[in-house]
Amino acid sequence: MFSVTREITFCYGHRLLDYNGKCRHLHGHNGRAVITLAGDDLDRLGMVVDFTHLKRIVGGWIDETLDHKMLLHRDDPVLPYLRAQGEPVHVMDVNPTAENIARIIFEHAASQGFPVIEVKLWETENCCATYSVPRP
Repeated sequence: MFSVTREITFCYGHRLLDYNGKCRHLHGHNGRAVITLAGDDLDRLGMVVDFTHLKRIVGGWIDETLDHKMLLHRDDPVLPYLRAQGEPVHVMDVNPTAENIARIIFEHAASQGFPVIEVKLWETENCCATYSVPRP
């Protein structure tokens, strides 16, 4: 089994609904998505996946969808106000926790055909959440 890992950094804001801590307030993070791909075989160039291809496809999606956006639950009461002000938002069906953000990055990478096995989202230099699925 071979594996490769690519880090993609981005900035985002969020808040957590129904949370009784300081993360209930609007705030931001300098996030670091650590995406790991794996395969039993290498391509004709000797790679699991070209890092540049991963950056272009998944990194491009992160730049377009998550970077410098407020990630908010669809029921967040501040959403209509931010939209009326023209602020960039990404609406989620779940609370925008590090765990759920890692999952949507994983799901996007998988939907693009990447053999992703794990995504870690570092929300701070000390805290990360991981989403992975067992290999068959």
